[in-house]
Amino acid sequence: MIIRRYLVKQVVSTSLVVIGLLTLIMMGGRLIKYFGVAAQGRLDAGILFSIIGYRLPEFLTLILPLGFFIALMLVFGRLYVDHEMAVLNGSGVSRNQLARMLLPMTLVYLVVQTCLMIWMGPWGLREFEKLTSTQAVRTGFDLVRPKEFISSGPFTIYADSLSEDRKNLKEIFFYQKANQEDKPDIMILAKEATRVEVANDTANVVDLLQGRRYEIYPNQPRYLQAEFQSYRLRLENDKDVKFESDDVEALSMSKLWQKRDDSVVRSELGWRIFGPFIIIVGLMLAVALSEVSPRQGRYYRLIPAIFIFASLIVVLIAIKTRISKDELDIWAYPAVILVYAIAAAIFARKQKLAPKIKKSMQRVGL
Repeated sequence: MIIRRYLVKQVVSTSLVVIGLLTLIMMGGRLIKYFGVAAQGRLDAGILFSIIGYRLPEFLTLILPLGFFIALMLVFGRLYVDHEMAVLNGSGVSRNQLARMLLPMTLVYLVVQTCLMIWMGPWGLREFEKLTSTQAVRTGFDLVRPKEFISSGPFTIYADSLSEDRKNLKEIFFYQKANQEDKPDIMILAKEATRVEVANDTANVVDLLQGRRYEIYPNQPRYLQAEFQSYRLRLENDKDVKFESDDVEALSMSKLWQKRDDSVVRSELGWRIFGPFIIIVGLMLAVALSEVSPRQGRYYRLIPAIFIFASLIVVLIAIKTRISKDELDIWAYPAVILVYAIAAAIFARKQKLAPKIKKSMQRVGL
């Protein structure tokens, strides 16, 4: 049907543009953060775009429904502003019939959203965790830059010069602050240091040559000094410096189902099962809220409608948190979606309801 092809083409092209813009905005901030980490030497710059690629499905789970809804609002708003809706209505085609024409396309978006939430999003998180664990957020001597004091957790490191392969350092200063009050701080001065690669060991291992080691007790008039020709220093990577991701969000559906008795797992399971249906609610809300007069313009109701649709996503995320704390059960997801669907149906019938309500009020003398 010509009308269906026309609407589908308009909605798909507009939604792709909106989704692309939203993705650039949301991923741009995250990319800047990763560039900052890479600039400090704590992350290999070569894996930046791999990280963004693995995190993209997770972001699209929120971007896709919003982009789809905004596209519907823009397309239907333009139909009203350009008087195309009036022509269609005059030809016997109502806006509800137009919505039914868009159902096959909406089901395609629903399937894509389901794939993102059930398979692609968790897979991306798992690959992201593998990548960051193997490449590692770098600490210790990986941070060293010539003639600069570098701090990483309890360590402060200085090197006068550094070879291009980052394995040989000259004129080393190393200071380690004690993690307990009764333990001494460690200070080491050495003329040379050589990086040592140890298989299956993520720590920094360095052989220091010709230096002195001091044990300093803060706020006490004592210290210990020892000279050495060769001293091996091993630094564990700072466990606090890592990329955070929820382990439950990275689990597959089969593993979630096996552990469904846990409240946190149940909240994630419900989010993946019922979350995609916000696509259907988005179609219902867009059809109901997009009606504008030509003088108002198609952007007149766009912002309020976005807030209404965004509130659905916010409420579902809040329910997810409540379920994880065992304050609600998984039934809260379909209940909220049903409430918004009923509200969309009421908005869609407002033209028919308003005259009836006005007549009823006149009858009772109001």
